[in-house]
Amino acid sequence: MTNAVRVLGIETSCDETGASVVEDSRGVLSNVVATSLSQHAPYGGIIPEIASRAQLESISAVVEEAMKTARVASKDLDALAVTQGPGLIGSLLVGVSFGRALSQAWNLPVVGIDHLRAHLYAAFIDHEISFPFAGLVVSGGHTSLYRVTGIGEETLVGSTRDDAAGEAFDKAAKILGLGYPGGPAIEQAAQKGSPEAFRFRCDCGPGFDFSFSGIKTAVLYKVQNVKKLYGRVSGQTIADLAASFQSAVVEDLVEKSCRLAQKSRCRVLAVGGGVACNGVLRLRLEEETERRGIALCMAPRSYCLDNAAMVASLGIRLMRAHKSGKRFCMKALF
Repeated sequence: MTNAVRVLGIETSCDETGASVVEDSRGVLSNVVATSLSQHAPYGGIIPEIASRAQLESISAVVEEAMKTARVASKDLDALAVTQGPGLIGSLLVGVSFGRALSQAWNLPVVGIDHLRAHLYAAFIDHEISFPFAGLVVSGGHTSLYRVTGIGEETLVGSTRDDAAGEAFDKAAKILGLGYPGGPAIEQAAQKGSPEAFRFRCDCGPGFDFSFSGIKTAVLYKVQNVKKLYGRVSGQTIADLAASFQSAVVEDLVEKSCRLAQKSRCRVLAVGGGVACNGVLRLRLEEETERRGIALCMAPRSYCLDNAAMVASLGIRLMRAHKSGKRFCMKALF
């Protein structure tokens, strides 16, 4: 075995089942994801029991495929990294239990990984980290801003007071009859609409917290008013509503993220999480960071949605920090 460090990551925080092998010298060797999203679509949201049952059925095959694709055996691994939270408790138990069983069978240490911090560092999977940096994690369940000065030194500066951005996209899409998941549905519909057709705003004061429940309610009221006036909501009106909603959410995310980077004197802004797949958000972040002289590091789309590559990658970074003298829990908390 070489001096390279290889880690098998396991991710089961929500509806995806992910496994990935990452090596510190060669990067991501495999990244396998199985999703049960189609089983949840009829319900308009994630059903925890369906998610955990699907993960029980697929986790063994997903891990096996990740190992096969990476062309490694258990003897070639140095550790396991497993998401330990936050997330759906049933789903987390599947991954943690499977990881602990593998650690016993293969005699390997387990590194417990925080799901949000994995998203935070996903932008640096293929890059070296430049500290300090400001970080935005924007997903279906979380919208959070961090100032990061080192591994294990992540300070939460702002977060959502109610709905997360991804959750707001799902709810707005449901109101507009666009289906689930809402993020891609809103983005597609918005391509035919005008972002200036309706005036929406995300008002949460001058700080760095977010609030998206109000804009979701505003979309609902606007739809109800249009139906009262015209008896129906036309396809063009739906497109305009989607574009206006998307624009307001994106501008709020971009403004606060860039403002945090400037105020905290961070020259880099890192962005991760499922909502970071949104093309309008990525474009506006590129435009605004360039205008303000901030270096932007966005996670590639393949690492924005829940995946195990970000878990294994952070596991390696934590192991390095542990060896350098910092104290971290080297076993999952469950």
